[in-house]
Order: sequence, then structure tokens, then C-alpha cells
Amino acid sequence: MHQEKQKNIGRSQVTSVTPTSTSFSSNRLRSCDVYIGFHGRKPLLLRFTNWLRAELEIQGLSCFVTDRARCRSSRKHGIVEKAMDACTFGVVIVTRKSFRNPYTIEELRFFSSKKNLVPVYFDLGPDDCLVRDIIEKRGELWEKHGGELWLLYAGLEKEWRDAVSALSRVDEWKLDAHDGKWRDCILRAVTLLALRLGRRSVVDRITKWREKVDKDEFPFPQNENFVGRKKELSELEFMLFGDVTGDAEKDYFELKARPRRKHLTIGWGRSNSLDETRKERQTESSRRKGKEPVIWKELEKEIEMQSTTMHYQTPKLKTGGKHGRRKRSMKIVYGKGIACVSGETGIGKTELLLEFAYRFHQKYKMVLWIGGESRYIRQNYLNLWSFLEVEVGIESGLERSRMKSFEEQEEAAIARVRKELMRNIPFLVIIDNLETEKDWWDHKLIMDLLPRFGGETHVIMSTRLSRVINLEPLKLSYLSGVEAMTLMQGSAKDHSITEIDALRVIEEKLGRLTLGLAIIGAILSELPINPSRLLDTINRMPLRDITWSGRDSHSLRRNNFLLQLLEVCFSIFDHADGPRSLATRMVLSSGWFAPAAIPISLLALAAHKIPEKHQRTRLWKKIMRSLTCGFTSSYTRKSEAEASSLLLRFNIARCCAKEGYIQFNQLTKLYARRRGVSGVAQAMVQAVVNRGSIIHHSEHIWSACFLLFGFGNDPVVVELKVSELIFLVKEVILPLAIRTFITFSRCSIALELLRLCTNALEAAEQAFVTPVEKWLDKSLCWKPIQTNAQLNPCLWQELALSRATVLEIRAKLMLRGGQFDIGDDLIRKAIFIRTSICGEDHPDTISARETLSKVTRLLANVQIHTSPQS
Repeated sequence: MHQEKQKNIGRSQVTSVTPTSTSFSSNRLRSCDVYIGFHGRKPLLLRFTNWLRAELEIQGLSCFVTDRARCRSSRKHGIVEKAMDACTFGVVIVTRKSFRNPYTIEELRFFSSKKNLVPVYFDLGPDDCLVRDIIEKRGELWEKHGGELWLLYAGLEKEWRDAVSALSRVDEWKLDAHDGKWRDCILRAVTLLALRLGRRSVVDRITKWREKVDKDEFPFPQNENFVGRKKELSELEFMLFGDVTGDAEKDYFELKARPRRKHLTIGWGRSNSLDETRKERQTESSRRKGKEPVIWKELEKEIEMQSTTMHYQTPKLKTGGKHGRRKRSMKIVYGKGIACVSGETGIGKTELLLEFAYRFHQKYKMVLWIGGESRYIRQNYLNLWSFLEVEVGIESGLERSRMKSFEEQEEAAIARVRKELMRNIPFLVIIDNLETEKDWWDHKLIMDLLPRFGGETHVIMSTRLSRVINLEPLKLSYLSGVEAMTLMQGSAKDHSITEIDALRVIEEKLGRLTLGLAIIGAILSELPINPSRLLDTINRMPLRDITWSGRDSHSLRRNNFLLQLLEVCFSIFDHADGPRSLATRMVLSSGWFAPAAIPISLLALAAHKIPEKHQRTRLWKKIMRSLTCGFTSSYTRKSEAEASSLLLRFNIARCCAKEGYIQFNQLTKLYARRRGVSGVAQAMVQAVVNRGSIIHHSEHIWSACFLLFGFGNDPVVVELKVSELIFLVKEVILPLAIRTFITFSRCSIALELLRLCTNALEAAEQAFVTPVEKWLDKSLCWKPIQTNAQLNPCLWQELALSRATVLEIRAKLMLRGGQFDIGDDLIRKAIFIRTSICGEDHPDTISARETLSKVTRLLANVQIHTSPQS
């Protein structure tokens, strides 16, 4: 548990020259559970060692970590030897350079003799550690690193042989981090050590956590048909780790080969020469003053300080000319754990990030995927609490000496999540589709959510923005011609030259967007149609008359061919399943849902509620009948499972890792929303209100609230009947607002939701009594005109009491932020309504009066403390 988390001893314990000189008392040495010995300065090795130590300490196992080769005094060596003798288990991280280090050899012999050796194989496997292979330089590994290694430190051959041979005798410990299997290795090490130390609760906790991660870590399954992007994946790896490993080195040779200029250093690893010089000066200065060096500055300018400005030339063209040599300046951060991918919608940014996450997830404790849409990013960030095991709920402030404001409580919740991401445990935070650099609600910078750069946690963002927080992004370009052709051909690979030419025309007309290419490939795989006929069909598809407006419409406005392709897909669905195809209606409904995974059952319910639409012309019925010949025979009226399967097979939607959910590309959703079919937004709201879950579907409930109440400058899109509004307030709005406020400390938006809800209830009440006012103005002397309130007094009373309930809850929430004067005004209004309808002795009225007494008492206390002393 996090209550057991020990204070961070600091990264200097692992990475400093004298790690043992920090804060190890003799008492702590006597109770040390695990000794961790390693040798080397490579960033990846230090990162792995940091993680192993932090994971053990979080689970309550005390550790002593050192690189003995960097201890420069006999006193420090003495401390290390005491720790080795006192520890219960001795973990030795074995690398290909360990066998030339006398201290590692001594650790292997010492712990092997005590029968408590735990070897962890970092960049080689257990089968590589054979004495004969090392000495005779057998194999690719030892050809460079092998030989009579004991001679390098003037050691004894027998002791060296005994130490290496000891590894093969440790059968019960097979902790292999080779080939990047860091996560499995570290969690297995912690589990086995905890079991041997009798910490069964640690094992249960890790098992439970792994089950949750296996189910919820990735938003989508890995794309088995992922094409290309080798260079981009290598560049992302270099940006985050400051190093490129394995086969990716071949894809990145041109960056490594750039010549260094005078007064210029490309940032490799976690530091460059300029940074090292600056840090050395800081360290020397602080040592003179007896203070620890200041390492981190949480400022936006820090990115510019850490970034490396690279001036490099493009090769001189043979043709010469004044533009033959050209300089370009870029600000790119390498090895600082931050990367940004930029590109237009539909180009494949999400696919690239997903592929990177699957390839490198073992180097992180967990991949944390966050939707970056400006209205939802703050909530998505706070949703990480369940994985990080940290509370983000609001604190009870009535007993504290000082009441925190709503803003302070919101910042405290963010800070708790951010603090967990700044530990020595590495996470990969992926912010997909970052819309703006500022939050939609309070216009605060998104950077405030991010952990410090250069820490163990890495951050990747995808965005359409050309620049984010002073970072030069990795601009994602189109797939190559060969890769695009592979994606479009689908299962049919043998095409004539004419058909290949048709595919190339389709590629150009689609603007080479990966989304469109994938849909083309799916159509060619699913239908008996060749590329030239498909091209002709798309060209003949008429477009709807749509008025484009807003920044988001730009990508659709300039790609009519993609819209025609989407219409072809809709026509295929309609022909296969009748004029009211469930698949088509599900796509149309998706445009009004939140930018998150949508439950198929909820989406299908919204689709069923869409009113009848006009029939297609007879001409297009004939065209689609000929196009889908042989396709309709196996399809009858579709159930929701079959309809969703159809969307997935045609790449209109994508499968989610969570069973029963699908997700749509932003371009598809935008077009569905602008297509202008009446009643779709109403259908979506009705489905979400009736079947949505506050816990599981909160994003979509918020999306419905945006349509109902018109947040900010948004218009009200959907209007409800009075009975529906009362149901909405009781079953949806109040639980959502309270959960948002209490569980996630999102005070401002919860109160704004309740304020807009109050306004909607007041408007509905006004509509109930408006006819009475008109009758009084006319002063008619014959039979009076009855109003809705007179015709249905029970409904009018229920509406008024609903408003009183909302007012009372608003008043109670105001107390949490010290807004006593506003709370006093709200609760008095609630009391007036309840007294008028229910009477003074009704339990609800009495409860409201008790709330008023509390507000009055707190308000009086505030006035006493703030009044000037006489």
C-alpha cells in the first residue's frame, strides 16, 4: 500500500559517485532486506536499477544499492561490506561488462557462498554466462566483450571461474530482463523476494494489480496489419530514452552520423556536455555552501533549457546554386522523456503511438493512455488514480483550521497524481489527440499536468498542432507508395497494371490519408470488386449539401473524396441490411458521443431511436445492388453485434480492448455530426440518460449534458419534456455532479453543471406559468384559460421540488470551499420552495433548515475571524 511507501532516498543513491554515503545508519544496515549491486553508467542500466529499487521499497522491502567501483574511500567500502553481510538477499545485476569488474566478481562469490545470491540478467541471458564461451570469445556477444577478463583487473583465474560458474548453480532464480523484458523481470523479482521474506500480502497486492493492468492497460488491441513507420518508431525511442537499441539502430544511423560543431552538443542519454558542466559547477558551489544541488526547476522555460538547438546543413546539391547549402534550426529534446507527434487527422498518429506502446511496454510499469480532447483531458488524467493507487477525492474541510478554496482543492488532486508519476518508477503517459495547450474549462496550461521532464516517467503526445509547449514535434508524414499499396490491396494481392494505376489514383484522391487507405483495403477484401470499379463508384457518389464551419471542419472540407468513400460505405450497409441499416445509424449516432470508447449496446440503442429518414433514389439502389452482388445473401436484418462487426470489418470503427466497446475516428464522427440527419442528437441523449452508467459511461453522460445545457458559448441542442427533465435531474445530473465533486475534486465544473441545471428547471417552471400571465394581461371576463401548472399540479410541484433539491445540494457543496455567503442564499431559496409546497414540518424542510443553521454558524465564525480587532 502507499501508506507503506518509504521516503525516497534520492536518485543519487544509485547514480551518484558515493551512493552509500547518503543516510544509512547502523540500525538500517542490520535490517536491510535486499542488497543490489550493479556496475556501469549507461542510462538504461541506471533506469532499470532505479525501478527495481523503487518497486521493492514501495512494497516495504528495505534496499541498499551501490556501484562499488565508484566508491573512492575505504570508509565507504567498509559500509558496503557491512551491508553485504547484513542483507537477507544479494541481488547482482549482471551485464556483459560485469565479468571484467572485480567488485561484481566478489559479490557473486560472496552471495553464492551464503546461498542468497539473486542474479538479474540485464543485457544478456543465463545461457550466455558460460566460462568457456567467455574465455574463448565464442559467439557474437563475447567476440567483443570476452577473453581472459580477470587479467583486466589483475585478479585470480580460479576466483573468476568460480564466480561465473556460480550463476549456473542458481536454479530457482531465473530473472531475465534480456530483450527488454523489464517489467516481467522486476515484478517477478519483487514477488519471489517477498515470498522468501514472508510478505504474502505483497504477493497478493502485485497479483491483483497485474490482473487489472492486463485488462485495462491498452485502449485497443495491437494492430496486426501495422505497416511502415520504422524510422518514426526509432526516432520516438531516441527522443525518450536518448538511445536506440536492437535493429532500430540501422534505421537511425543518419542522426547519429551528424557531425558535432564547436560549442554544440547533441543531447545523448540524460545529459550532454553543457548540462554536465553546469551540474558540476552547481555541485561544487553547493558543496562549498553545505547544501544539496538544485536539480529541478518546474518552469515552462525548462524545456528550452533542456532542449538542444541543432544547426545542421543539408547536403550540397550537385547542381550547385545559392540554395545548395541551407541552415535549419530545431529545438528537439533527446533523452528527456518527452516527445510529441504532429500530423493531420487520419494520418495515423494514434496507430503509431499504439504500436510504440506495445513494442516498449515492458520498459514501463504501465502504459497510461489519456484522451487529449480539451473538455475531457483533466478528467481523463484524474482517472489514473485507480492505477496509481492514489486518492484524488476532495478533503473534508470543515474540521481543518484553514478552509481550502475550490481551486486549491482541484490543484491538490492534480498534484497527487503528478507526484506519483514523478517517483523513480517509470510509466509511459500517452496523451492522444491533444486539441489545445490549455484546458477548456479554466484555460490552465496542460503542462501543469505533466511530470517533470528528465524523470523516469515518459510522455508522448499526439496532436494536430504544429507546436506544443516549445517542443519541436515529430511531424508524421504519409506512408511510402509501397506501404500505401500494401494497405490498400487488402487480401487480394494480384492486380493488373490497370488496377494498380487505379489504386494510385485512389491514393492521391484520398490525400494519402491512412484512414482512407485502410477503408479501401477493407472494401476490396470484403466485396467482389476491383479497384477501377470502386474508383468509378466513389466518383459517382453524390455528396450531401453540408455547410462547413469551424476549425475542425478544415480537414473534411478539403477532402471530398474521403466523404464520398464514407457515403459508399453507408450505401453498402444500407443495401446489405435494408434502408434503415443499423450499422449506418450507429455511425451517425457516434458523432454525438464523447471522444472515447462507446458501448455497443448504448450506441445501438441510440441508433434505434433515430427517426425514419428519406429513401435513396432508385438509381443508387441499382448501383449498390450491382456493387454488392454476392454480399447480401449472407446478411439479413442485423443485430447490434453483427452491425458492429460490419463496422469493424470495413475499418469504419476500431475494436477496443474492453469487450463490448468500439471507437470511431475523429474524422468519421465529425462527418456524421455534420451530415445533418435530424433527431440523432436527441436519440443519443435519450439512450445515455436511460441506460448510461455514471461510473462506466461518465464521458458520454457529460457529452449529453453539453447538448442539453449549453456550456460556455455552446447552444442548447436538445430540449427535453418536463417529465424527462425531472428524471434527468434526479437520476443523472445530481449523481454525476456529486461524484465529480467528491470523488475527483472537480469542484468548478460540478458546480457549473448544477447552476445550468437550476437555470433549466427555472425556465421549465416559467413555461408552466406563462399562460396564466397572458390571461391576466388580457383581463378576460369569461372562462379562464388553464395553464400547465393548473392542468398538472403534481408535475409542477415535482418540478419545483427538484429545483429545491438542486439548490440545497449546491449550498452544501459551497460549504466545502468556504463559499458561505453563496451557500446561505441558495439554501434560503430551497427552504422557501419547500415551505410553500410541503409545509414547515415536512422532513425535507426541516433538513434544509438544519443546513441553513450550519451555514449561518460557519458564516458568523468567518465574520468574527475576519473582522478588524477593536
